[in-house]
Amino acid sequence: MKYASKRVRDIKASSFSDLFAAKEAYSRKTGQSVIDFSIGSSNIPPCDAVKQAIANAVLEDESYQYTLSPQQETLDAIREWYANRYGVELRDEEIFPLKGSQEALSHIPMALCDPGDLVLLPDPCYPIYRTAPSLAGADFYSMPMRRENDYLIDFDEIPEEIARKAKLMIVSYPNNPTGAVANDAFYEKLVEFATRYQILVVHDNAYSELVFSGEPGKSFLAYEGAKEIGVELNSFSKAYSMGGARMAVMVGNKDMIEPYAKLMNTIDFQSFAPIHKGAIAALRESGEFAHEVRDEYARRAEHLIDEFGKAGWNIDPVKATMFVWAPIPDGYEDSSQFLFELLEKSGVLVNAGTSFGEEGKRYVRLALVRSDEEVEEAARRIADSGLFKA
Repeated sequence: MKYASKRVRDIKASSFSDLFAAKEAYSRKTGQSVIDFSIGSSNIPPCDAVKQAIANAVLEDESYQYTLSPQQETLDAIREWYANRYGVELRDEEIFPLKGSQEALSHIPMALCDPGDLVLLPDPCYPIYRTAPSLAGADFYSMPMRRENDYLIDFDEIPEEIARKAKLMIVSYPNNPTGAVANDAFYEKLVEFATRYQILVVHDNAYSELVFSGEPGKSFLAYEGAKEIGVELNSFSKAYSMGGARMAVMVGNKDMIEPYAKLMNTIDFQSFAPIHKGAIAALRESGEFAHEVRDEYARRAEHLIDEFGKAGWNIDPVKATMFVWAPIPDGYEDSSQFLFELLEKSGVLVNAGTSFGEEGKRYVRLALVRSDEEVEEAARRIADSGLFKA
């Protein structure tokens, strides 16, 4: 990168490029295809109502004009959905549509933090959580999430001097990559902690529709005092299978949304109007689709854990999301070392837990995006590899 700025040079290369190269090398060497669980790109298509709404809007001439501000119909649909789904009342100024949650996660520290400000981040976490503060010149402090604490952040572990310095905190439940779900007591503690230390909160709620217990996922904003100190991100990618049709929303504290909207309105316009039509259809016309998607991921998780268990790989049951957080065998230095040996010996590709933080050293993440037949073949290969023999 001859002309790259320091901030770009300092970005750690995505592990996906290394995984792709290793995958290609394995296939050339063995002539066998790789069964790839590394990337969480859903293979479940959106419902017909969403596809039809987008298709119809694409044929309308006015769709090809700039969209300078959020469409009122979009705001109305989001407001109605939040009221019906979470019991959270929102005003127009408390809603801002996004081109996917990653857009917001990438730019929020730039909108809210100055160089030297401190951001509290979960560990493990989605990688952009760590990259974005660095791009904004901010520092970050990792909050460990451990199995023995059900992967819930322990706010009592955070030193008081760190809490007093922190400007912003990012939290995400249901959690990628661990699949953990937070309870009422956690959210109440989160609001109390953030209020006490005047920390702004971003709750990444991309997986609230993918909770397998039968109880609906929660909104951070439903808890008393949350809207005074935080915003929530909600995505159409997972529950409504609109990953390629980029759409999400930021809702909550208007004083946090205002600088973010100012930044993004300076950088870009709103997303393609037909995508908004698809999102509106998802919220108003998709019926039981989100429940069907949830049930399918729950079934896939159970099937994968059962099949891999037969191969000697014992994995805890999954509570939510479209991922499985799986421990690596003893004897490996870390999950990155195990990943490449698993690929070399079985042709099965996963994502190293170290991609998500130091607390992922003894884990790998598997995305529930393969067919039952591929899962069964992967289990057979893993059994034959001998990696999990007692």
